[in-house]
Amino acid sequence: MPHIGLLSDTHGFFDPRLKVFFENCVEIWHAGDIGNIETADEIAAFKPLRAVYGNIDGHEVRIVYPEHQRFTYEGMDIWITHIGGYPGNYDSKVRGSIRINTPEIFISGHSHILKVMPDKKLGLLHINPGSAGKSGIHQIRTAVRFIIEQGKIKDLEVIELGPR
Repeated sequence: MPHIGLLSDTHGFFDPRLKVFFENCVEIWHAGDIGNIETADEIAAFKPLRAVYGNIDGHEVRIVYPEHQRFTYEGMDIWITHIGGYPGNYDSKVRGSIRINTPEIFISGHSHILKVMPDKKLGLLHINPGSAGKSGIHQIRTAVRFIIEQGKIKDLEVIELGPR
């Protein structure tokens, strides 16, 4: 089964161990704060990349990657943004839209805190892969991979890459 690799907040550092973790992935999704266009290009040279820009990303990243990615993958409605919040505390910029047009999977970064949690009120799964980079408030660097098959997410795995 092909996997999806998910990471966020690389801040200009793509850990070489992610190439092993993401080897069987058909795509990599990045939830912002890529750090620079060179890091985005490195990831995209390895696997097809869907990404959004984050608050630290400069002009070069922002002209290539949008603030939001909304798409259907294997029958699931996916929304990726950098600053999105989490169930019960969505960011004001997405709160209205997420209630009106609810995705099945809502992915955000920014907090550097790994979270995988359902929003039972809205019927979605929220995923924040934490931070894979070396800069920020997090203690442990993390990334996620999973399978989407026939409209369901399964086999979600987390890698801990060690301290920042």
